[in-house]
Amino acid sequence: MGTLDLTPPGVIDTSAERRSRVALGIVWALTRTGMLVLLLQDSLGVRGVAREVYVLYHWWYGHLTQGSFPVDDVTWQYPPGAGLVFLSPALLPWLTYFQAFVVLTLLADAAVSVALARAGTQGAWVWVAGLPLLLHVPLARYDVQVTAIAVFALLALGAGRSRVAGVLAGLGAMVKVWPALTLAGAGRGRTTREACFAAAVTVVALLAVLSLGFSHSLDFLRQQGSRGVQIESLGGTALALAHAIADWPGSVAYRYGAFEYVGPYVSTVARLQLLLTLAALCWLVWWRMRAWRWNPAVPFDAALCAVLLFTVTSRVISPQYMVWLLGLAAVCLTSRHTSQRTVALLILPAAGLSALAYPVLYEEVLTGSALGCAVMVARNGLLLAAALLSCRRLWITTT
Repeated sequence: MGTLDLTPPGVIDTSAERRSRVALGIVWALTRTGMLVLLLQDSLGVRGVAREVYVLYHWWYGHLTQGSFPVDDVTWQYPPGAGLVFLSPALLPWLTYFQAFVVLTLLADAAVSVALARAGTQGAWVWVAGLPLLLHVPLARYDVQVTAIAVFALLALGAGRSRVAGVLAGLGAMVKVWPALTLAGAGRGRTTREACFAAAVTVVALLAVLSLGFSHSLDFLRQQGSRGVQIESLGGTALALAHAIADWPGSVAYRYGAFEYVGPYVSTVARLQLLLTLAALCWLVWWRMRAWRWNPAVPFDAALCAVLLFTVTSRVISPQYMVWLLGLAAVCLTSRHTSQRTVALLILPAAGLSALAYPVLYEEVLTGSALGCAVMVARNGLLLAAALLSCRRLWITTT
């Protein structure tokens, strides 16, 4: 059975490209070794980054091996396809759960790096050099695997394989929802129909299989509506500033697996963020209706724009969300037609600031100190600027 070639037509493997790929491989090996050392030490800033895997993920793994998704667990907020990722360490039974999970994460990271290098080394450099800006956090979360699915879906879409892109987007949506946005910029007409139909069939088929194999497959839906305003979101930054400047009387509490603000006006801020998410969705629909100029980079650019919009309007902006943005920005830079070059450059320092916020200065962020507020204002300000610029560039180049 042949392998799927996701390399865009017209890409020439020159000696300069080969040298760049060798350099990429060396940098990947060095940076991932450093990330692995940081993960094993797990002593930088606030401790417990690795705990997510060997405690929480392993706990879910125990439920899943018994044929059930977690029941009445407020931290279980993921579509049922995520269960496949948490079960995947069983593929390496000679390792501990933690070891197997990290190995599989590194393999997914390597697969993304290779796919991007084949598509265009500039994009690959953004991924290979950008991911370490998040320190060891990506190795202790399952977002690298999710981003790999999204990257492969976009590269397939760019190579004209709309059905393959749809299957991958549907699979990604069943793992963590947001990869469905990779189809936001699919070409009009047949391409969109084929991709969306393949995605829908994949979602229905996988949901049916998981529902037959596991009980409580839709319990995650009950945990989403009660989420509050996480301290790292834009709304959380606004509340932190209100506390520092206007003596807002709220406080921080650990709820639903994250630190959230509680107190007056928090529910208002949460509702406002939901309205902004709805407004972002309406803008994307309006853009699709008005856009008529499609170049090869539009599917990539639209995916990055869509995910940026839903990130900045979310009630939760965990540091691992930056993994998604780095992956999509890298795909954009594989095309010389992209309108998102400056946006990608804004995402890189935002990733570095995210690592400062968590885990390095997380205590400062939790207490709402001047330093913690400054880091969050800078990070979220960059993300907001990137989202607005992304919308503007996408609109200008397509309408």
